[in-house]
Amino acid sequence: MNVIYGLLAISIAIAIVFFIVFIVSVKNHQYEDTYTPSVRMLFDDELVKTDKSGSSSSSENQKPNHKHKQS
Repeated sequence: MNVIYGLLAISIAIAIVFFIVFIVSVKNHQYEDTYTPSVRMLFDDELVKTDKSGSSSSSENQKPNHKHKQS
């Protein structure tokens, strides 16, 4: 019976620790944006706008083209 009381105390302590970690993450705004991550992959392959000289307007937005041909 003592083992059950010990396991119960340990499980409650772990649950309290996880609850505190959850509250801290909510207060630090970790769960604020729930929509953008789910659609970010849909806009990964957008075309980069180019200026009149033909160079891209921002080199940070350029991503390598990794499309492979299947034989």
